Amino acid sequence: MPSALTTTVLEAAATLPEPSFGAFLSEWSLPPLPFVVTVWLGGLYLLGVRVLHRRGDRWPVGRTLAFVGIGLGAFHLATSSGFAAYDTTLLSMHMIQHMVLSMVVPMALALGAPVTLALRTLPVRPRRWLLAVLHSRVARVLSFPPLTFGLYVISPWALYFTGWYDASLSSTYVHEMMHLHLVMVGALFFWPLMGVDPVPGRVGYPFRVALTVLTLPFHAFLGVTIMGQETLIGEEHYLALREGPMASWLPDIADNQHLAGGILWASGDLVGLLFFGVLFVQWVRSSMKEAEREDRRLDLAEARAAAPSRAPAPDVPAER
Repeated sequence: MPSALTTTVLEAAATLPEPSFGAFLSEWSLPPLPFVVTVWLGGLYLLGVRVLHRRGDRWPVGRTLAFVGIGLGAFHLATSSGFAAYDTTLLSMHMIQHMVLSMVVPMALALGAPVTLALRTLPVRPRRWLLAVLHSRVARVLSFPPLTFGLYVISPWALYFTGWYDASLSSTYVHEMMHLHLVMVGALFFWPLMGVDPVPGRVGYPFRVALTVLTLPFHAFLGVTIMGQETLIGEEHYLALREGPMASWLPDIADNQHLAGGILWASGDLVGLLFFGVLFVQWVRSSMKEAEREDRRLDLAEARAAAPSRAPAPDVPAER
């Protein structure tokens, strides 16, 4: 018995062409939840930047491009473009979407420093509320690095080796919530490590680099496991799709799963190395700024120590 979401995919099969570059560009849609999230977050961010500019304050263009252009742009691309059109049809296409939502989007949003922007532009009372949230016990727990690392590593295993992925193929609601979950877990992991916003859970750069290095083998191991297992992920759903008009171009389920595992392995390592590079650049810049501050402190201390020796001697009254 085909699931509700499978039935919807089968109904759209008459208009869903074989995957190609042209099909990727033409199969765009506007799902309500991703569209609202993208428009509202982008609008609020740009409004904050405008408030700063009106005040005469500067805001780095790179942060705006990271948050709105790369972060929200990648989120909209993954949930509204050809990735979304084929994500319930091909496991390999879903895997690309998975990696974009769990790694690229959270990293770019974190580099945009929206919390810093909000603290600089919000009125007094909302700013106090935001500070209260940042200093709350819940925020400290959710940003605890070992916990976020565990959530980030365990989530994909739970997704593909429990009934969660099958449920996402059977329910549109669960499917959309899975997308938001991938972004939120990635944000909890990457936000403190990027070190731009003043959020709890920030640790020293050596520990950040160590956590980054530890994530690389987990993606590779999961990808290899998916490639090598005989059990098919979402087998009932994908077999039902092959009973409809798409059967003429759909690839073999096992072959597509093998491709999906390879995509997870390769893209995880690639994006992880990119994050490692960004983190290393931040570490170098932080060390240089710290060295400059130390130089200024030593210069100031030296100037203060030399000040008494340069002061003019007091006048001594002449003897009678």
